[in-house]
Amino acid sequence: MQNSIWIYILLMSGATYAVRVLPLTLLRKPIRNRFFRSFLFYVPYATLAVMTFPAILHAARSPVAGGAALVLGIVSAWFGAGLFPVALICCASVFLLELFL
Repeated sequence: MQNSIWIYILLMSGATYAVRVLPLTLLRKPIRNRFFRSFLFYVPYATLAVMTFPAILHAARSPVAGGAALVLGIVSAWFGAGLFPVALICCASVFLLELFL
């Protein structure tokens, strides 16, 4: 049972390596399919959203404060605020909400 961790690490590194190398070896020509190109365009954004959404809710002491900061950030970005003002609004809202919650 002691050596099983090394098997897991080996399998994970093999899977990670395969994901990186297979597209380079199998796809030699540029991708011309419009649907597939648009799918690949949005993959980094979807991955970033999936990784940061739980952190937004669990980084604060209260998940309600994290959720409210998320909503305020989305609304302020929707109305044209840049990245830095959105970050300031979110941080300030979490700070103020945690003072009162």
